[in-house]
Amino acid sequence: METSDVRKRITHLLEHAKRSAGERRTRNDEAARAYERFLDQNAIPVFRQVASALKASSYNFTVNTPSGSVRMVSDKSAEDFVEISLDTTGDRPVVVGHTSRARGRRVVESEHAIADKAVSELGDEDVLEFLVKELEPFVER
Repeated sequence: METSDVRKRITHLLEHAKRSAGERRTRNDEAARAYERFLDQNAIPVFRQVASALKASSYNFTVNTPSGSVRMVSDKSAEDFVEISLDTTGDRPVVVGHTSRARGRRVVESEHAIADKAVSELGDEDVLEFLVKELEPFVER
């Protein structure tokens, strides 16, 4: 193989990688801004409403808002929680739901996108649908 061909391909690879990284940073910055609005206007208020409704039915949960996420934690066990956060590690930024439940000594965890939508398209209904689905094991008797 010719050295000049190898150099051309490597040069092309480096240029493509730089372009892709710049595009990814731009997408992630836009998604982060949309996610902050989504958290403030949709996710946090819905989490608080759901926690309040659960408290009225004797299921005590506390809503925490650590930087960049919102988490609803069971007052019975700190290992029982549901949270959402922004994941920018993939090809496109996505809002991810993370659920953790203690089962005796084991902890069962799951993580998946809360909806198959762009961050800017998410709303209250998406958050509520995610919470209703994820909270079912916590309220089963």
